[in-house]
Amino acid sequence: MSLRIVSTTIPPLRYKVFLVISFRQQSTKVMEGDNHSNAPSTAPPRLLLETLFSAQSDHDGLSLYTGSDTQANLTPESPHASRPHVTLTFAQSIDAKIAGAGGRQLILSGKESMVMTHWMRTMHDAILVGIGTALNDDPQLNTRHLPALPAGTAQRYHLPRPVILDSHLRLSPTCKLLMNYREGRGRRPWVFGSMPTSKVEMSNWNSRKDALERAGARVHSVPSEDGYISLSELLEALKTLGIRSLMVEGGARVIQSFLKETQSCAGGTAIPVVDTVIITVAPIIVGAGGVGYVCDLTAQLAKLHHTKTEAFGCDVVMTFKFKFN
Repeated sequence: MSLRIVSTTIPPLRYKVFLVISFRQQSTKVMEGDNHSNAPSTAPPRLLLETLFSAQSDHDGLSLYTGSDTQANLTPESPHASRPHVTLTFAQSIDAKIAGAGGRQLILSGKESMVMTHWMRTMHDAILVGIGTALNDDPQLNTRHLPALPAGTAQRYHLPRPVILDSHLRLSPTCKLLMNYREGRGRRPWVFGSMPTSKVEMSNWNSRKDALERAGARVHSVPSEDGYISLSELLEALKTLGIRSLMVEGGARVIQSFLKETQSCAGGTAIPVVDTVIITVAPIIVGAGGVGYVCDLTAQLAKLHHTKTEAFGCDVVMTFKFKFN
């Protein structure tokens, strides 16, 4: 087992102590199901089933497309009628960094935890990323890392609806998300922007909107706060559009926004914007130049309840639930 260091700046010794603890836990952990075998598991990891669904849930057909968008698949239930269930998931280094210098994407997850993340995608109605991730990574947000279904089967994996936070509609009409939709290999992406106030900016915004919609996107406008899309307004809009569950996958600024918004709701009357947090911890040191959470997770520990920990290859995955009542 090796440790990767992606920065020349080595963090304090306390992180090295945590590294030893993580490796010891990983080496002695007996994983459930077939996740640690050489062959990929053909069923979703139990960690996800026990974290996202109640013990009484019938998992028959879970992760598979029902054959019709009007026939709902099993998905996590929201405790709030006004918004979808929100699962915030990300990978971090052992020194709590989620991106490189300047928000640069880092490949932190190993193969096994990446497959786990793709299983998670099949369990949600929609998957959200910010425009920074959409431009820098040109993601597909699909389930391509899952094991092949049995030969001859007519079934296929459920694909979540791609949702992009894009205040100024900078998404490229030639991106992979739109290409996959046009070729019948993905769902129509929804782009959420915020209409500007000046006439000049509005004209440019409408031109970009038309270009994206000609390429296949559906563009929605929601109010903004201090130049950023209002997360509460966004979630209410998604609920109105029929989205019952949302998987928030990045990038760093989006993760920080959801965590900060949830932190600000603690102890107040506002509805929090996150229900479940699933964190993959990779045996990597990023160093002082990396990007962390910004908000202090320790301030939320009273509301953040640990539910599961499991090893996936070289990574450790931990799940948490926010409880505000």
